[in-house]
Amino acid sequence: MSQMKAVSAEPFGLKRDGGGLAAGIKILEKELKRASLDTVLAKANRVTVRKGSAGAGAFATMRPKPVDWYTFDAGDNATREWYPQGLTCASDAGIGGSAFVVSWYHTPASGAERGVRLSFLNTATLRYRHVLLVRAGADGDIAPINIHAGGVAWYGNLLYVADTTRGLRVFDTRQIFEIDGTGTESIGRKGDVYEAFGYRYVMPQTDAWTTTSGTVRFSFAAVDRSTTPDTLISGEYVDTAGTVGRVARWTLTEGGTLNAPAGGVVKALDAYALPGGKIQGALSYEGTWYLSQTVGAAGNGTLIVVGDTVRRRPYPVGPEDLTCVRDKRTLWSVSEFPGRRTVYGVPL
Repeated sequence: MSQMKAVSAEPFGLKRDGGGLAAGIKILEKELKRASLDTVLAKANRVTVRKGSAGAGAFATMRPKPVDWYTFDAGDNATREWYPQGLTCASDAGIGGSAFVVSWYHTPASGAERGVRLSFLNTATLRYRHVLLVRAGADGDIAPINIHAGGVAWYGNLLYVADTTRGLRVFDTRQIFEIDGTGTESIGRKGDVYEAFGYRYVMPQTDAWTTTSGTVRFSFAAVDRSTTPDTLISGEYVDTAGTVGRVARWTLTEGGTLNAPAGGVVKALDAYALPGGKIQGALSYEGTWYLSQTVGAAGNGTLIVVGDTVRRRPYPVGPEDLTCVRDKRTLWSVSEFPGRRTVYGVPL
């Protein structure tokens, strides 16, 4: 029996809130060329290094050591304008292949806010590409989405992105559009073309699930495919001394949406108190919970494994969201701080 303490799931109600999004996407369908996910992966323009030296030092104190890892290119590893947060993979989605998706939030030193981007990483080709997330207005214009994007979960065609105080925003891998402008300093429709800060591809938001209580934080996201039916996970990062957050799960339909009554509120299946503060990611699998805990940039994090007992494993500095590659029985995370940014997997 898991040592996770059950708490009330009542505060974790979510209501569908996607009104108005479809109209803008219909205009984009007329104005821009749609790109498939396979095309985005095939045309990935950045290079990742498998088991690169940038990761080796970060793993010196880990037990067990990573079985595999991928580093970002030099620019992405060093930048202080973008920080990786969320992580999910094709195993979560239930599709073939070995792709990972990483969410990043923007912290502009100057200039325009650029919101959130997703990195689609193809481990088979050792290439990845950033795709900008946008909101399409009813007039077809696009704008960045300025949220923290602390977690991302992929199920079927849908990507759930954590929106800290509001709930979960939804994006669809069948709704990716190729930008026809080449400008790098602006976004939106400019005359006859669209600009997106130089990004070749954008993904417009297609749906949203909004908290009904206003007392819950959505700091990370994951998928549990060992429950029946499959479930979506999200929970709270809390850094107040003596206080811990909570984590909850919602059932998913075969199509990937939350299982809510028509026009109604979807209730969480269950909820638990987390066994410590500063939890950055949570994943449940076959009755065991895996939790990434940070102490910030000053020291190594901890992987907390909660089943019949509670175990704590050494983890790298700055561990974030968690995902699982089920056929290889590996647990994956991403580290957020400059100079140490890797996507890495350890045995479950």
